[in-house]
Amino acid sequence: MKYRKLGDSDLDVSEISLGSWLTYGVGVEADKARACLDAAFDVGINFIDTANVYGRGAAETFLGEALKGRDRDSYVLATKLYFPMSDQDFGLSRAQVEKQLDASLKRLQTDFVDLYQCHRYDDETPLEETMQALTRAVESGKARYIGFSEWPADKIKAAVEMSGVTRFVSSQPQYSLLWREPEREVIPLSAANGISQVVWSPLGQGVLTGKYSPDAPPPAGSRATSEEMGGWMDRLLARPVLEAVQRLQPLAAEAGLSLAQFALAWVLREPNVASAIIGASRPEQVRENAAASGVVVDTQLFQRAERILDEALGRVETA
Repeated sequence: MKYRKLGDSDLDVSEISLGSWLTYGVGVEADKARACLDAAFDVGINFIDTANVYGRGAAETFLGEALKGRDRDSYVLATKLYFPMSDQDFGLSRAQVEKQLDASLKRLQTDFVDLYQCHRYDDETPLEETMQALTRAVESGKARYIGFSEWPADKIKAAVEMSGVTRFVSSQPQYSLLWREPEREVIPLSAANGISQVVWSPLGQGVLTGKYSPDAPPPAGSRATSEEMGGWMDRLLARPVLEAVQRLQPLAAEAGLSLAQFALAWVLREPNVASAIIGASRPEQVRENAAASGVVVDTQLFQRAERILDEALGRVETA
């Protein structure tokens, strides 16, 4: 496992990190989830990402129990706030930052998180109030660093230019061969301001593993068959996209990689990406994905993959 510096922080994070959205404490049994976590540590993953809203606290509670026997300095722990935890508890106000951070720390059974992230931008709260609350969280020692997820570029710029507040060190966007939007504004802006990307859905909700055939129904038990998990996948499951993904198989094979490893290596080719978050329900998935760290792939293979998928996505979007 290779490690990268997380923005302008002193945190070294594994190139592959373990996420817990729709899995731990929710869709995956505790024993299997714990086996995935153990496998992650075995292969050198030191970065664990979660959020208060995952299972309405269930993911954090699972991680608190599963991690409590480990040396706190042996892993980097990140969580988030913004989405509703109740009818009254949502957003990024000063009161919510204080309340939700304390609640997360209690569930996680720790005195601090290494990275506290704003899960989305809150249009209902002044940015200055949010930034001051996050600054107090860092000054209190409850959070070492702060980050954001899926913020628009103008809000990132406004936060960066604000004086007297703690600086962001991380951005958590969706980014993959099937979703390259961050390349337009977020990555250049972040790179210029000491902010690294921690990427979610680098495998396109599992589509870039190649497990979805254009000529067969989704495999039983896969994310696409789940009412809870498959709601955002229609664009990715369009026939032209699935056919294009199958055309990537020879490129991955030429690189000596599985298709999933090839897709993760593509994300990690970007210097501003510090880590790619994977979700896993089985330990073997963790081990396979972790093997994408540090691999060297011919740039021409990546460029061919981009052209194949860009053409397919263009057909879907203009249909």
